[in-house]
Amino acid sequence: MNPKLVLIFKMAQRIPTGLIYVSFFVFMLCYLAACSTRSAKTSKPAEDYVRIEKNGAEDKVFRKDTSKPDAAEMYEMADSFLAAGLTDVRQQDSSIQVDLKYAGSDNFLGFNMYGKLKRCFLQPDVTGKLVKAQKILRSMYPFYGLIVYDAVRPLHIQKMMWDTLKMPAGIKQQYLSSPQVISLHNYGAAVDLSIITRDGLLLDMGTPYDFFGPLAHPEFEDRFREEGKLSLKQILNRELLRTVMHAAGFSPIETEWWHFNSCSRQEAARMYKVIQ
Repeated sequence: MNPKLVLIFKMAQRIPTGLIYVSFFVFMLCYLAACSTRSAKTSKPAEDYVRIEKNGAEDKVFRKDTSKPDAAEMYEMADSFLAAGLTDVRQQDSSIQVDLKYAGSDNFLGFNMYGKLKRCFLQPDVTGKLVKAQKILRSMYPFYGLIVYDAVRPLHIQKMMWDTLKMPAGIKQQYLSSPQVISLHNYGAAVDLSIITRDGLLLDMGTPYDFFGPLAHPEFEDRFREEGKLSLKQILNRELLRTVMHAAGFSPIETEWWHFNSCSRQEAARMYKVIQ
């Protein structure tokens, strides 16, 4: 027999049985961990898809293009907004909080579309309405305030969002305006927002921002209340948001509790220029 094999065999005989079991156990743990890592690397990440909820249950799953915009295109847009005559909302009322969801990855597309933009811009008269809404809310509930998720959205970003979502146009239009139609966001005449407490707690609206499905539709709230899918408190929170926004001159839409328009598309086209 090969002397090296004999030596290995003799050394193995001297190893305590318990140590052999422990070594085998450690080997198996390492093997299973390696398998899990390979599986995680080869599986398709969940954020590659957009789920559409229907009647509170998953209906369809659509692929989305996860290619990130070129870094060269990610620029500070604040100067261009000011040049277009828009107003920085927090310069008019610093108590209004801003958390632009499309300036980070916490959105339904999963990547940053606004570059370094952290400030919220709207048309001057729309900013005036938003400041009024904040004052109305604070007069009713001093510990509450508005938090803005999206305001002006340049048309080229709208096109990027539209092209990224790989789903039938008929479904897509329920959640995103076609670049051909022009969204009021593209004029700086619409705002997405919610209510936050002074302690930084968001009021429970029943769904997250940008939730794809009827549970986010104000038009179905009564039905979902009867079915137990929305609580009375969640609906009252939504109604509070609608009340203060309507009192300030905004109009809600039927499919998103967070979205409010300052005017119609026809009025916007007459009064403002599209922010490219």
